[in-house]
Order: sequence, then C-alpha cells, then structure tokens
Amino acid sequence: MITAILKDRPTKLFLGFTAFFCCNALIAESIGTKLFSMEKLIGVRPVNFTLFGQTGLAFTLTCGVLLWPLEFVMTDIVNEYYGPKAVRRISFTAVILIAYAFLMYFMAIGIPPADVWLASSAKQGVPNIQDAFSAVFGQGMRIIIGSLVAFVVSQIVDVTVFHQIKKRTGHKYLWLRATGSTLISQLVDSYIVLFIAFSSIFTWQQILAVGMMNYFFKCTAAIVLTPLIYLVEKRMERYLGHETAEKMKQAAMGIDPGLNALAAE
Repeated sequence: MITAILKDRPTKLFLGFTAFFCCNALIAESIGTKLFSMEKLIGVRPVNFTLFGQTGLAFTLTCGVLLWPLEFVMTDIVNEYYGPKAVRRISFTAVILIAYAFLMYFMAIGIPPADVWLASSAKQGVPNIQDAFSAVFGQGMRIIIGSLVAFVVSQIVDVTVFHQIKKRTGHKYLWLRATGSTLISQLVDSYIVLFIAFSSIFTWQQILAVGMMNYFFKCTAAIVLTPLIYLVEKRMERYLGHETAEKMKQAAMGIDPGLNALAAE
C-alpha cells in the first residue's frame, strides 16, 4: 500500500511542494535579519520617495523578501490543483516548523560557547562569534510573532480570494486569480507584520510608508513571476496527464469529477 501511495504522481507532487514550501519559508525567516538595498543590488540610485509625510524612503528590504515570491507561486499552484484545504495544511505545517526552528535557535544561543570556538573565530577576524551568532539567529519575539501571524492570515486571505475569483471565471484567467489573490493577501501581510512588530517603535505614518514600499516590491514580484505559474502548470499537465490534471482542478473547487462525467453522458 505504501509503495502504491509513493508511486502516485499527484501524491509525489504534493509531498515535493510541501517540502519546498516549508523549507523555503524557513530559510526566508532565518535570513530575514539581514537588510539590503534593492537600489544597490540593481545598480541604481536610491529612489528617495516621500509617502505619508515620510521623506527619503528607499527600498531597504530583508533578504527574506527575495524568497517569499516563490511562496506566492507555490500557494497558487497548490490552490489550483489541490484546493484550499491543502494550502491551509502546508501553511500551518510551515508555521509549526518555523516556530520549532526559532525555539532551537534560542536554545542554541543560550548554550555556553566553548573557549576553543571563541578563540578560533577571533583568529578569523570575528572578535566575539557568540555575539555574532546571537545577532544572526536571534530575532525579537514581536518580529517572530508578527511574521508568523501575518503569514497565516495572508495565506487564508490568498486562498479565499483565489477561489472567489475562480468561481466566477472557471478555469480561465489563471493570471487574474493568481496575481489578484497575491496583491490583496500581501497588502494584509505587509501591514500585519509591521503593526505587531513595530507599533511601539514606529509612528502610524512610518508604518504606512514602510509598508507601502514593501508592498510595492511584492506587487512587482507577483507580476513578474506570473509567467512562472503558467510554466509550472504546463509541466504539471505533462507529468500528470491532461485527464488527471482536470480531475484535480475540479476536485480542488469542490466539484465531483465523477458527477461531471455522468452528466456528460
């Protein structure tokens, strides 16, 4: 029985999607302590926007934001073929694993460092590797909670909007439901994490301005990656077979493929 399950192509794909989704989310959260300049990355001058009374705004983003667009793509693909229950399952699985990872990070930070480790790092030009380790792997509790809450809520919003659009358009306009659901869910995500993590530090004007800069980047990434969704869909159709793929899409919408077959007869 186990062999049959592992040979089932939809099951194999779902296991692969789940593993990549969770791994990608965990890496994004882990590297999120580093900030970078998007303008420097692409070799242009800082944009120096003015929004909500805040001047000198630029695209200073966390490294984690580079990986999150892949989560949008994965969410839409899983939603299209496996349905909202599957998206919620892998989303909650990812949250549990991320929370577990941060618990392990904090435990590792609290373990007393060995003298030989401290001495070897000093020879490499790192005066106190314990402090460096803590700075890299340690994040504020408000930031962790804000990020996890924003992730869960935005995923629920994404699933809901995706299927509302799909109910009205059927299997057509994948670009519309994929991009539309992402644009709405990421607006929610951008402001939830800022409000929970920085409401005691930033003013409302700062939260609005920084959130809009982050949201603009996410919108751009969602639009740029839309062709990737079509590419993945074509590869899945080829791997699963057209008939199986269509049955999965109908089941994802809560339609019994068997009833449709009987109606056609």
